[in-house]
Amino acid sequence: MVDKLYLVNPRGFCAGVEMAIKALSWMLKIYDETIYCYHEIVHNKWIVSKFEDHNVVFFDDPTEIPENSVVMLSAHGTAPDVENKFNSISSLTINSVCPLVTKVHHEAKKYTTNGAEVIYVGHKGHDEALGALGVSPDKMHLVENIEDVDKLEIEGDAALLAQTTLSLSEWEPIMNYSQDKYENLLMPRKSDLCYATTNRQSAIVEILDEVDAVVVVGSDNSSNTKALVNMVKNKGCEAHRIDNVNELKNLNLPKNIAVTAGASAPDHLVFQIIESLNPKKLIEFKHKDEEKYFPLPKELRNNVSTISDFLINLCDSENKPEIKQGIKNDKDWSATEALSSL
Repeated sequence: MVDKLYLVNPRGFCAGVEMAIKALSWMLKIYDETIYCYHEIVHNKWIVSKFEDHNVVFFDDPTEIPENSVVMLSAHGTAPDVENKFNSISSLTINSVCPLVTKVHHEAKKYTTNGAEVIYVGHKGHDEALGALGVSPDKMHLVENIEDVDKLEIEGDAALLAQTTLSLSEWEPIMNYSQDKYENLLMPRKSDLCYATTNRQSAIVEILDEVDAVVVVGSDNSSNTKALVNMVKNKGCEAHRIDNVNELKNLNLPKNIAVTAGASAPDHLVFQIIESLNPKKLIEFKHKDEEKYFPLPKELRNNVSTISDFLINLCDSENKPEIKQGIKNDKDWSATEALSSL
């Protein structure tokens, strides 16, 4: 029996995940055909399954889709040559890449165009790393630890970039070592690390002295979720990642715990877990508010604008208020509402 449960905020959906989910939800409303999504739209099993149940097919190879398909590119970013392949195959390609990932792509292009080689700190095989490395494959080097940096031999200018979902504990040792190794190391003025990843870690740090364990809700392929778990363990506290309420049965939790969620985990899963735990005392702990908003992909904004009047008429005739709200005030239409409207 859990005596005291701290529900930590911020948790769950970041602005990039919000945008991507809403964008794919809109595509299902607009196009009466299968939507093909390159990679999982976000790294969460429940969300992927939800969209699969509504005529979305997730795939990893451009050759897997038929000619003239409608395609969405995931929030994790896509290599330029891969995006060009989709543009040549599909009738429409909408890129739902997170703007923070786009920033890293722009930095990689700038540095490599100016003759530097880029040290990219990330996780081998992760969708975001694959997309970023595709900006300039011959001039970018993936590293996962200090030993990887030590093996590099860069004669000219060197630059350092990061996968946005890294934890500070993953990033900072490699950054410090790289700065020592390369005296004039080039780096962006603003950190590549995602604000949401950092905020969720900072929030947990503030509450660790009050709890004996932390439950992190999120899927096993979510990098920022795993970063949260690893950060807690590195601080000497018990930590567990679970995908949903069914996985609680595998845990033997202490009396005082905190619950948080990775940036792609739906909040209803969090509350299902809390309901099942039925703590004697529930305490909401707020680290800070997050107000960042990313608008829909430009291709979709333009498309939605073009068919706006048609959809508003559809709203009036078929009583679908979420369509009208989504067009006219996307900022106030949440990803949770978008998923509920499917």
